Amino acid sequence: MIVAAAQFAPVAGDVEANVRTAADLIRAAGAEGARVVVLPELALTGYEPALIRENPAVWLTEDDARLDPVREACRAADVAAVVNGPVLTGEGRPAIASLVIGPDGGLLARYDKIHLHGVENEVFAPGTADGRFTLDDTRFALATCYDNRFPELAERAVADDCTVYLASSVLDVANDSFEKVYPVRARDFGLYVVLANVFGESEAGTCLGLSGAWGPDGERIADAGPDREGFALAEVG
Repeated sequence: MIVAAAQFAPVAGDVEANVRTAADLIRAAGAEGARVVVLPELALTGYEPALIRENPAVWLTEDDARLDPVREACRAADVAAVVNGPVLTGEGRPAIASLVIGPDGGLLARYDKIHLHGVENEVFAPGTADGRFTLDDTRFALATCYDNRFPELAERAVADDCTVYLASSVLDVANDSFEKVYPVRARDFGLYVVLANVFGESEAGTCLGLSGAWGPDGERIADAGPDREGFALAEVG
């Protein structure tokens, strides 16, 4: 099983442009053997909570037609993709949601970020359930950015027979998660941890990519670099 940790600099509020970029990355990663492609937190809009709050036109639904290029890319490349954006909930607010689009273009799973941080609490509805999906007999757990500060998510993932932990995130240059969170979750719980992070400027500040993966021993096994659009491939399992 090969997983691609993808990264790019989203265009603030431009869902269509970001979907096109996501679809291109999915096709390219699939062509290099990836079976799963993970994209960063709020990749579909950029990490722009104020913009999202003020502009409901950028909120998506699970069956949103604007995601058709992603569905088509998943079918064409025969991959599953984890795409994250502001997706409407039943209470009339968006969640920071990871939609897992399967190789057939259908929805495999949805995960709404449980642990919101700072201004996110004013804009988004928190999730209430863990995210899981299974592909080719490999079981995956989903987590989003601040979620990863809570080790019980990884603990529950292991208890639920997950071996790969997928983290869609937005980490600025001052964030210590690259040293103190992701490798620690991998090592402490014996998981493959795959991180997708953005680069560029947003309401989160300056981010420097470094998407990639850690093996169950906590060592880096893939790194996409600090400032290029693309992905890193990691063999998991």
